[in-house]
Formats: sequence, structure tokens, C-alpha cells
Amino acid sequence: MLSLWSYKVRSEVKYSEIHRKLRRAGCFIVKYCNSFIMNKVAIIERGSDGRFSIYIEDKNYPFGIIGTGATVKEAMEDFKSGYQEMKEFIESEGRQFEDVDFVFKYDVPSFLQEYAYAFSLAGLERITGINQKQLGHYISGYRKPSEKTIRRIESGIRSFCSQLSSVRFI
Repeated sequence: MLSLWSYKVRSEVKYSEIHRKLRRAGCFIVKYCNSFIMNKVAIIERGSDGRFSIYIEDKNYPFGIIGTGATVKEAMEDFKSGYQEMKEFIESEGRQFEDVDFVFKYDVPSFLQEYAYAFSLAGLERITGINQKQLGHYISGYRKPSEKTIRRIESGIRSFCSQLSSVRFI
């Protein structure tokens, strides 16, 4: 007979094994009360035509969803609408649909284009240390940033946001 303690330890081990496998597959798990909701990564990209698209990164997910639009907001609405339609379709067939939360990630050109109203190229150069001309090439799609440059941009923006979030007015 298992004691309560050994049962709890074994269930935690089983949970952590499952959690580890899902993390390797690109999934994230968030525990809400007694149920689990999986988080999937959705990528936001800007195409060569200037339109935005959002898609699920996980190739092993049982279905695909794509959202497109002239802006990120339109693409996001289309993506969420597609998700709802897929949910309704699967449930109409009598199958169980597992709810998923999405973590949205931008490619560099999409982010720079989406937030161009808030960041000038000169401002981004000061924040990230990357030349304005180079940033312009990333926005236009003429060049793609290296992984190192992507991390530098992300780090600079996160640092700037951290500074902003610590501001207090009297």
C-alpha cells in the first residue's frame, strides 16, 4: 500500500517527466487549479508583400492555424478567429478539444514595423547599439539579422522597458 507521501512524490515525478518532454517539444504548461492548459508558440512575421501572418510553430500540433492581415492586430484577430472555428469544428465532430494558450513571438522586421510609431530608428540605435541603416535593412527585408543581432535587439528593448517600468512620478 502506498503512503500519501510516496504517491505525491511519484505523481510529481511523472508530472516533471511529462513537463520536460513537452518543453523539449516547444510546449509550455501552465497549471490552473486541477487542469492543465498548454501554451503553444505562435510566430508573427511580416511577408515580402508587407502583410503580417501568424502561425503555430509546433509541427506536431494536430492542426494548423494561420492568421493574416495588413496589421498585426488584424492578423491576430484572424488567427484567434481561426482557432475558434477549429475548436467548433472538432467539437461538432464529437471529439475533445484541448484548449491552448498562445505565446506570441515576433520576427525582427515585424516587431520593428509594428512599433515604428513608438521607436524611431535613431531611438532604436541608442537603445540597441545597432546602426540605423542596418535596422532599416531589417525592416525592409533587404537583410536578415543574425541570431546574435536578434539577441542584442531583444536585450536592448527589454532593458529599455525595464527602465521605463521603474519610472515613478511625484
